[in-house]
Amino acid sequence: MTNISAILYLIAAVCFILALKGLSSPKSARRGNILGILGMALAIGTTIFQPIVSSYLIVLLGVIIGGTIGAVIAVKIKMTAMPQLVAAFHSLVGMAAVLIAAAALFSPGYYGIGEVGAIHPSSRVEMSLGAVIGAITFSGSVIAFLKLQGILGGKPLRFPMQHVLNALLFLTVLGCLGCFCFTQLHLVFFIMVGLAFLLGFLVILPIGGADMPVVISMLNSYSGWAASGIGFTLGNSLLIITGALVGASGAILSYVMCRAMNRSIVNVILGGFGTGTTAAAKSGSVDDRPVKSGSAEDAAFLMKNAASVIIVPGYGMAVAQAQHALREMADTLKKDGVKVRYAIHPVAGRMPGHMNVLLAEAKVPYEEVFELDEINRDFATTDVAYVIGANDVTNPAAKTDPGSPIYGMPVLDVDKAKTVIFVKRGMATGYAGVQNELFFKDNTMMLFGDAKKVTEGVVKALEHL
Repeated sequence: MTNISAILYLIAAVCFILALKGLSSPKSARRGNILGILGMALAIGTTIFQPIVSSYLIVLLGVIIGGTIGAVIAVKIKMTAMPQLVAAFHSLVGMAAVLIAAAALFSPGYYGIGEVGAIHPSSRVEMSLGAVIGAITFSGSVIAFLKLQGILGGKPLRFPMQHVLNALLFLTVLGCLGCFCFTQLHLVFFIMVGLAFLLGFLVILPIGGADMPVVISMLNSYSGWAASGIGFTLGNSLLIITGALVGASGAILSYVMCRAMNRSIVNVILGGFGTGTTAAAKSGSVDDRPVKSGSAEDAAFLMKNAASVIIVPGYGMAVAQAQHALREMADTLKKDGVKVRYAIHPVAGRMPGHMNVLLAEAKVPYEEVFELDEINRDFATTDVAYVIGANDVTNPAAKTDPGSPIYGMPVLDVDKAKTVIFVKRGMATGYAGVQNELFFKDNTMMLFGDAKKVTEGVVKALEHL
């Protein structure tokens, strides 16, 4: 049975690796998801039939209850709420790691790691690390969920000596970890976990909304390492492999996202260490400069007579669920001989790949979707850039204003297009609290209103031209 389980776990691990590879491209994402599902089904089935399982009734109830909740959420969740759902799921992984570590602390014999007061030295380290990382993942993910849901708001929440307190907490947690590994005192374990919960809250609180995509991928990495640590406690090789895959891929993604935003990954991990608030407050102030506004008919006329149009989607498109109307507009333009492409910024939306998922949902052809590095140089030779709900990722201040909090962040060069049509509800700042200088450019025309309704109006106007 042991050899068969090892082989099945190996097959499941290969499925997970192939799933990650598949998810690296929109074209193969569906196949990647299917492989991931197959791997997880195989992993669950193999684990359930392990000799150590003593009560199938409890396991079955857990699968039914958890599966039902997951299925209901999957059916009812809106695409705009996907980022906070991901954060919520990360918190569950973190809490699971904490609970398993606590169970192993009280019943180490059941897990084969020793007896109460005589847990194997390596197991003490593994369960402690898993519990600490899990606790930070749980509380940090809760804060991320509250921010993404708008309950806490996207602005950084800071107080004096915050980073000093975080550093002291971190050192105290490490001290407790070392103390527990030597003494095995239950009180020390729970003090360590409690401080780790607090540290998770304090680390994510000062991170602003503009950095949320990085936070999501970073918490994903944390959840993987927590699962991997607990995998050692459980003696489950597949959990170790799977956790390491999630942890490593999440860490790499966090690094890539930080590069895309010109952020230091160390600063983000430490809770925005070294970031200031003066520039953000100044940039987010009310701006009464005049802007040029137009109508759906104006936008339709400009695009119908253009040779090339680049569409730049952002979170506003997600909120309005305008992707289907956008696809219809693009199809209408293509029938008239207009070259239409989509430009995606790596951190557009509230989580990595957010815009790609929405466009795929609307069945936008993959070959028309381009990343920043692939299409940025083409804006200078484009007749019209249609920006729908994207704000910070199109702000030229990132290149021209050293005092801006987003200065240095790579942005889409939409300002270089012959004409920029910017769809937005109003003149409010973006998620980073920064006023977009693109609004006031001579080649920019603002279309104020709900992104979906405005785009539908453009489609109707195109049909009558």
